[in-house]
Amino acid sequence: MDRFSFLNAAHTEFFSQLYDQYLENPDSVEPSWRSFFQGFDFGMTTYNDENQVAYTTNVAPSTAVSSAVECAPISDKLQKEFKVIKLIEGYRSRGHLFTKTNPVRERRIYLPSLDLENFGLSDSDLDTVFDAAKVIGVQPTTLRDIIGHLDTIYCQHIGIEYIYIRKPEVVEWIQKKLRINDNKPSFSAEEKKAILYKLNQAVSFENFLHTKYVGQKRFSLEGGESIIPALDALIEKAADKGVEQFVMGMAHRGRLNVLANIFGKSTQDIFGEFDGKDYDQEYFDGDVKYHLGLTADKVTRSGKKININLAPNPSHLETVGAVIEGITRAKQDKYFPDDFSKVLPIAVHGDAAIAGQGILYEIIQMAQLDGYKTGGTIHIVINNQVGFTTNYLDARSSTYCTDVAKVTLSPVLHVNSDNAEAVVHAMAFALDFRMEFGRDVFIDLLGYRKYGHNEGDEPRFTQPVLYKIISKHQNPRDIYAEKLLAERVIDASYVNALEKEYKKDLEENLEASRKKDLTIITPFMKNEWNGFKQVTDKKMLEKVDTSYPREELTKIADVICNLPADKKFISKIQKLINDRKTMFFESNKLDWAMAEHLAYGSLLKEGYDVRISGQDVERGTFSHRHAVVKVEDSEEEVTLLSNLEGATGKFHIFNSLLSEYGVLGFDYGYALASPKTLTIWEAQFGDFSNGAQIMIDQYISCGEDKWNNQNGIVLLLPHGYEGQGAEHSSARMERYLQLCARQNMYVADCTTPANFYHLLRRQMKTNFRKPLIVFTPKSLLRDPRVVSPVEDFATGSFQETFDDVTVNKADVKSLVFCTGKFYYDITAEREKNGRNDVAVVRIEQLFPLPVEQLKAIIAQYPNADDYVWAQEEPKNMGAYSYMLMNFDLVKWRLASLKAYAAPAAGSYTRAKRRQADAIRMVFDKNLFR
Repeated sequence: MDRFSFLNAAHTEFFSQLYDQYLENPDSVEPSWRSFFQGFDFGMTTYNDENQVAYTTNVAPSTAVSSAVECAPISDKLQKEFKVIKLIEGYRSRGHLFTKTNPVRERRIYLPSLDLENFGLSDSDLDTVFDAAKVIGVQPTTLRDIIGHLDTIYCQHIGIEYIYIRKPEVVEWIQKKLRINDNKPSFSAEEKKAILYKLNQAVSFENFLHTKYVGQKRFSLEGGESIIPALDALIEKAADKGVEQFVMGMAHRGRLNVLANIFGKSTQDIFGEFDGKDYDQEYFDGDVKYHLGLTADKVTRSGKKININLAPNPSHLETVGAVIEGITRAKQDKYFPDDFSKVLPIAVHGDAAIAGQGILYEIIQMAQLDGYKTGGTIHIVINNQVGFTTNYLDARSSTYCTDVAKVTLSPVLHVNSDNAEAVVHAMAFALDFRMEFGRDVFIDLLGYRKYGHNEGDEPRFTQPVLYKIISKHQNPRDIYAEKLLAERVIDASYVNALEKEYKKDLEENLEASRKKDLTIITPFMKNEWNGFKQVTDKKMLEKVDTSYPREELTKIADVICNLPADKKFISKIQKLINDRKTMFFESNKLDWAMAEHLAYGSLLKEGYDVRISGQDVERGTFSHRHAVVKVEDSEEEVTLLSNLEGATGKFHIFNSLLSEYGVLGFDYGYALASPKTLTIWEAQFGDFSNGAQIMIDQYISCGEDKWNNQNGIVLLLPHGYEGQGAEHSSARMERYLQLCARQNMYVADCTTPANFYHLLRRQMKTNFRKPLIVFTPKSLLRDPRVVSPVEDFATGSFQETFDDVTVNKADVKSLVFCTGKFYYDITAEREKNGRNDVAVVRIEQLFPLPVEQLKAIIAQYPNADDYVWAQEEPKNMGAYSYMLMNFDLVKWRLASLKAYAAPAAGSYTRAKRRQADAIRMVFDKNLFR
């Protein structure tokens, strides 16, 4: 019976700390305490219909403890202390469900509530003094005061979720932070006026556009205007904490307001875009006004110089989140490799998008990974409580749109958007958290959308009741002005004067704008791109010297062909590295992997950085690269390319998470901010790149045309028909070629290691940048025919075409054009059959198509009367349709499989039979389909 008598003497604060320790790790507490807590939880805990933990009086704590652990009776006073602690835990874990954060809807009812009865307490306990008050940082006080304190912190205009965080030091930091002024804003009169000033800008800007451009799409911020003073305060406070650069991404909602009132974009330019004027530059087509980006250098009110960037983005709402993380990491690697806190990414989401778009999960999973972390992102949701026309109850299954934050155990603050001070206060909390822990934090800015999805939409079609409420609702500026008027911070004429002054400025800029004939688009990240030119496809086809001295190649080879002598590696790695040494220093036959390493090594020696990311890229999906090797006993990583003497460039290679969409978006962003880095994303199989199709369609293929942004991202897409089935054969060449136009990107399909080497070097050696799509081999990685001598690396440049040098041109009757691996299949068949009347021309660069080179090659075959396009892909895939549109130099026939729905047969036997049929068609006109 005396087994738990020690409880009566225990100090409640000590008990609470021990209980927190038990919740974190039950095995870490002494067994008798653990036994007690288990019984206590058993009696106190039940689950409601939403699987949320709640505490009820179904079983009295003393009875529960007695029945569960057979302990002696505990004093009534101590039992009540336990109940108060449970009450405190209830507020901490569930208080956010009972906040006043919704400005236009009734809060949903959550059960059980925080009523006293649910914790075994009653009104008769309200005036009892409880020692448990120390748990919340105050001296022993009455239950009434404890509840008032908890209600103020957890249930007013800011609701916070954090109790799921598993690190006690983080939870303790948050709790201490929340206790400061009871989690209430505390601003000086000047700070309050600054908030009102930015609120006025936000509201007046929208009103002005609404009257001057009636019915035009602008994706108004109205209902969420408090984000403007919040962003303003965030940037100011972050700069004071040492942040020097900001990278922001957001969709279209409120974007024009942010551009004007945070980034300082000229409203003359914005008005010009509304007026639909043509652009001042011919070489790009532009985009709608609410997709454009901007870079600006500003000086904060405290005199700090900062660089702020708003990335351009398409209508695929959340794609830009991955891009800004890549931009941020590139800036951190370049400017602040030892202090990532100095570049701050800010991601602004919509509530429907953050809940509905899967890329968010991919981005969140990057947050703490070595290759992708950025020191913490501040996520802000402009929560309209409605998608296009879809109510939030139809838009997600989770309680909150921000529940994805729990993946990384990030705190979430839910804030009433009508309470401008609370919004700014929450933003300051988020900043402090990010700077303290280098982790993500979320702010759910609960507001509304004054109009429909766009200003020409009728929201009452689908939300008549909600929009009846919204139509009568005051804007946040007027709500805040009334508050400041009541506090005597401002007088009655203050807001009118602010509004009049701001609108006068807008009127003057509108008048000035309408005197201009053209719209000016300000370049994004202009400083990073200083010295780079924008060029046409004609310039893209000019030869670039990519040779590199043989003696320097030898030095590189000496490093990458020798493992550290003091470390032990598995025998296969030792053999692989020894084979590389043999091929360079003895046989003079270099394979694909060696070509890759020499390309990277030479660029590193010339001062360029190299970044490679993707699934399993360190060794390569097909075990060819082995850029990182592991010590056998310790798994210590050894990266030989990082040991090059005199190299000023840095080599970064990262195995990515199992993501295409998010990771390619990240690497696109990285290349966007770092044009002197060879930035490569490799698909595990080329087929898998379709998981990132939105990035390819909306950014890579058209970013320069839409937003005037060059980008040198390289996509390596393993491609080749080798009987591995539909999902492991085709990189969907046809899709990339369909996207090609004007001067938007390079598309290549190399057949020799040396040509691949020169292709990669060309990507850095030009004074312009274009995305490069490379269809890379699989079986050819180890094919003894696919080798190049060292001399081919030391001299020359990338070859867009290879003529056939093995035939007598006068004897040739059939001139075959092909690309990639199929060349080796065709020539093997030609050799087998002794067909010296067939020449095979390789097109190594498909776009821009080297038409003049092809004309010159055709002219060298005077007796050819049979022209063939040959491909291993089915007729409706591969390069065939592209060649039909772009190659009209001769009339040619097709040698390929017939059209199929799937890229390849699942049966190895059937796939090989079809491949053989396509090869036979090359040599037999009668098989033409």
